[in-house]
Amino acid sequence: MKKRIAFFDFDGTITTRDTLLEIIKYCKGNTRFYLGFLVNAPFLVAYKAGIISNQAAKEKILSYFFKGLSLTAFQQHCEAFAAARLPLLLRPKALREIEKLAAAGTDIVVVSASAENWIATWCRQNNIRLMGTLLESSRGLLTGRIQGRNCHGREKVNRINAHVDLSQYDEIYCYGDTKGDKPMLELATFSFYKPFR
Repeated sequence: MKKRIAFFDFDGTITTRDTLLEIIKYCKGNTRFYLGFLVNAPFLVAYKAGIISNQAAKEKILSYFFKGLSLTAFQQHCEAFAAARLPLLLRPKALREIEKLAAAGTDIVVVSASAENWIATWCRQNNIRLMGTLLESSRGLLTGRIQGRNCHGREKVNRINAHVDLSQYDEIYCYGDTKGDKPMLELATFSFYKPFR
Protein backbone atom coordinates (compact mmCIF):
# COMPACT_ATOMS: atom_id res chain seq x y z
CA MET A 1 0.00 0.00 0.00
CA LYS A 2 1.38 3.41 -0.98
CA LYS A 3 2.17 5.87 1.77
CA ARG A 4 0.68 9.31 1.04
CA ILE A 5 0.80 12.79 2.54
CA ALA A 6 -1.26 15.85 1.62
CA PHE A 7 -0.36 19.47 2.32
CA PHE A 8 -3.16 22.04 2.24
CA ASP A 9 -2.93 25.80 2.26
CA PHE A 10 -5.73 27.12 4.48
CA ASP A 11 -6.86 30.64 3.50
CA GLY A 12 -8.59 30.63 0.13
CA THR A 13 -8.01 26.89 -0.36
CA ILE A 14 -9.92 25.28 2.51
CA THR A 15 -11.70 28.57 3.30
CA THR A 16 -13.49 31.06 1.07
CA ARG A 17 -11.76 34.07 2.63
CA ASP A 18 -8.56 35.19 4.33
CA THR A 19 -9.05 34.28 7.98
CA LEU A 20 -6.70 37.00 9.27
CA LEU A 21 -9.08 39.61 7.86
CA GLU A 22 -12.09 37.72 9.21
CA ILE A 23 -10.74 37.43 12.73
CA ILE A 24 -9.91 41.13 12.79
CA LYS A 25 -13.53 41.89 11.81
CA TYR A 26 -14.74 39.40 14.41
CA CYS A 27 -12.63 40.91 17.21
CA LYS A 28 -12.75 44.60 16.30
CA GLY A 29 -15.92 45.10 14.25
CA ASN A 30 -16.30 46.34 10.69
CA THR A 31 -15.81 50.05 11.43
CA ARG A 32 -12.46 49.60 13.19
CA PHE A 33 -11.46 47.02 10.57
CA TYR A 34 -11.92 49.42 7.64
CA LEU A 35 -10.41 52.35 9.52
CA GLY A 36 -7.37 50.25 10.38
CA PHE A 37 -6.80 49.23 6.79
CA LEU A 38 -7.19 52.83 5.66
CA VAL A 39 -4.53 53.91 8.16
CA ASN A 40 -2.25 51.08 7.04
CA ALA A 41 -2.90 51.49 3.30
CA PRO A 42 0.61 52.88 2.59
CA PHE A 43 2.20 49.68 3.93
CA LEU A 44 -0.14 47.48 1.91
CA VAL A 45 0.65 49.46 -1.24
CA ALA A 46 4.37 49.16 -0.47
CA TYR A 47 3.98 45.38 -0.14
CA LYS A 48 2.07 45.09 -3.42
CA ALA A 49 4.80 47.18 -5.10
CA GLY A 50 7.51 44.87 -3.75
CA ILE A 51 9.04 47.56 -1.53
CA ILE A 52 8.45 45.74 1.75
CA SER A 53 8.05 42.04 2.47
CA ASN A 54 4.88 40.11 3.15
CA GLN A 55 6.07 39.68 6.73
CA ALA A 56 6.69 43.39 7.25
CA ALA A 57 3.24 44.31 5.94
CA LYS A 58 1.60 41.62 8.05
CA GLU A 59 3.38 42.79 11.21
CA LYS A 60 2.11 46.34 10.61
CA ILE A 61 -1.45 44.99 10.53
CA LEU A 62 -0.94 42.71 13.54
CA SER A 63 0.62 45.55 15.54
CA TYR A 64 -2.17 47.97 14.72
CA PHE A 65 -4.95 45.62 15.76
CA PHE A 66 -3.47 43.34 18.42
CA LYS A 67 -0.26 44.75 19.95
CA GLY A 68 -0.55 44.87 23.74
CA LEU A 69 -3.52 42.49 23.91
CA SER A 70 -3.05 39.72 26.43
CA LEU A 71 -2.30 36.37 24.84
CA THR A 72 -4.99 34.79 27.06
CA ALA A 73 -7.67 37.21 25.87
CA PHE A 74 -6.55 36.85 22.25
CA GLN A 75 -6.71 33.07 22.47
CA GLN A 76 -10.23 33.30 23.88
CA HIS A 77 -11.21 35.42 20.86
CA CYS A 78 -9.58 32.84 18.57
CA GLU A 79 -11.48 29.95 20.17
CA ALA A 80 -14.77 31.84 19.87
CA PHE A 81 -14.00 32.68 16.22
CA ALA A 82 -13.15 29.04 15.49
CA ALA A 83 -16.48 27.92 16.93
CA ALA A 84 -18.80 30.63 15.61
CA ARG A 85 -17.33 32.03 12.39
CA LEU A 86 -14.79 29.62 10.91
CA PRO A 87 -17.30 26.85 10.04
CA LEU A 88 -19.15 29.33 7.81
CA LEU A 89 -15.98 29.98 5.79
CA LEU A 90 -15.08 26.37 4.94
CA ARG A 91 -15.40 25.13 1.36
CA PRO A 92 -17.53 21.96 1.17
CA LYS A 93 -15.45 20.60 -1.73
CA ALA A 94 -12.27 21.01 0.31
CA LEU A 95 -13.82 19.23 3.29
CA ARG A 96 -14.91 16.34 1.07
CA GLU A 97 -11.40 16.04 -0.35
CA ILE A 98 -9.91 15.97 3.15
CA GLU A 99 -12.41 13.31 4.23
CA LYS A 100 -11.62 11.21 1.15
CA LEU A 101 -7.86 11.43 1.75
CA ALA A 102 -8.21 10.67 5.46
CA ALA A 103 -10.37 7.63 4.71
CA ALA A 104 -7.59 6.35 2.43
CA GLY A 105 -5.04 6.66 5.24
CA THR A 106 -3.34 9.79 3.93
CA ASP A 107 -1.40 11.95 6.41
CA ILE A 108 -2.89 15.46 6.20
CA VAL A 109 -1.10 18.71 7.06
CA VAL A 110 -2.33 22.30 6.91
CA VAL A 111 0.51 24.70 6.05
CA SER A 112 -0.72 28.26 6.56
CA ALA A 113 0.50 31.82 6.66
CA SER A 114 -2.28 32.56 9.12
CA ALA A 115 -1.50 32.27 12.81
CA GLU A 116 -1.94 28.88 14.41
CA ASN A 117 -4.02 30.48 17.19
CA TRP A 118 -7.32 30.44 15.30
CA ILE A 119 -6.70 27.36 13.12
CA ALA A 120 -5.40 24.90 15.72
CA THR A 121 -8.75 23.95 17.23
CA TRP A 122 -10.26 23.05 13.86
CA CYS A 123 -7.15 21.05 12.92
CA ARG A 124 -7.24 19.13 16.22
CA GLN A 125 -10.92 18.33 15.77
CA ASN A 126 -10.17 16.90 12.32
CA ASN A 127 -6.94 15.06 13.22
CA ILE A 128 -4.93 17.34 10.94
CA ARG A 129 -1.36 18.38 11.66
CA LEU A 130 -0.72 22.16 11.55
CA MET A 131 2.24 24.25 10.49
CA GLY A 132 1.33 27.93 10.68
CA THR A 133 2.68 31.35 11.48
CA LEU A 134 3.54 31.85 15.17
CA LEU A 135 2.81 35.15 16.91
CA GLU A 136 5.36 36.61 19.30
CA SER A 137 4.39 37.50 22.84
CA SER A 138 6.30 39.02 25.74
CA ARG A 139 5.21 38.93 29.39
CA GLY A 140 1.88 37.53 28.30
CA LEU A 141 1.15 40.30 25.77
CA LEU A 142 1.19 40.17 21.98
CA THR A 143 4.01 42.26 20.51
CA GLY A 144 2.49 42.55 17.04
CA ARG A 145 5.46 40.72 15.59
CA ILE A 146 5.81 37.26 14.12
CA GLN A 147 7.95 34.70 15.91
CA GLY A 148 10.52 33.57 13.36
CA ARG A 149 9.35 33.69 9.75
CA ASN A 150 5.87 34.15 8.29
CA CYS A 151 4.79 30.75 6.95
CA HIS A 152 4.42 32.00 3.38
CA GLY A 153 6.09 31.22 0.06
CA ARG A 154 9.44 29.49 0.42
CA GLU A 155 9.00 29.33 4.20
CA LYS A 156 6.21 26.78 3.70
CA VAL A 157 8.75 24.47 2.05
CA ASN A 158 11.27 25.16 4.83
CA ARG A 159 8.71 24.17 7.48
CA ILE A 160 7.75 21.02 5.64
CA ASN A 161 11.36 19.94 5.14
CA ALA A 162 12.17 20.67 8.80
CA HIS A 163 9.33 18.55 10.16
CA VAL A 164 8.54 15.89 7.56
CA ASP A 165 10.79 13.32 5.89
CA LEU A 166 9.26 13.38 2.43
CA SER A 167 11.41 10.44 1.32
CA GLN A 168 9.16 8.23 3.48
CA TYR A 169 6.17 8.91 1.20
CA ASP A 170 5.34 7.41 -2.18
CA GLU A 171 2.92 10.18 -3.12
CA ILE A 172 2.76 13.84 -2.11
CA TYR A 173 -0.40 15.89 -2.70
CA CYS A 174 -0.34 19.69 -2.44
CA TYR A 175 -3.25 22.12 -2.59
CA GLY A 176 -2.97 25.92 -2.86
CA ASP A 177 -4.50 29.01 -4.38
CA THR A 178 -1.93 31.85 -4.56
CA LYS A 179 1.62 32.51 -5.71
CA GLY A 180 2.62 32.13 -2.05
CA ASP A 181 1.75 28.43 -2.37
CA LYS A 182 3.71 27.80 -5.57
CA PRO A 183 6.95 26.68 -3.85
CA MET A 184 4.94 24.14 -1.83
CA LEU A 185 3.10 22.94 -4.93
CA GLU A 186 6.47 22.19 -6.54
CA LEU A 187 7.10 19.52 -3.88
CA ALA A 188 4.12 17.50 -5.03
CA THR A 189 3.69 14.31 -6.96
CA PHE A 190 0.18 15.66 -7.57
CA SER A 191 -0.42 19.42 -7.24
CA PHE A 192 -3.76 21.22 -7.29
CA TYR A 193 -4.08 24.97 -7.84
CA LYS A 194 -7.43 26.56 -6.89
CA PRO A 195 -9.05 23.11 -7.00
CA PHE A 196 -12.18 23.86 -4.98
CA ARG A 197 -13.41 27.05 -6.67
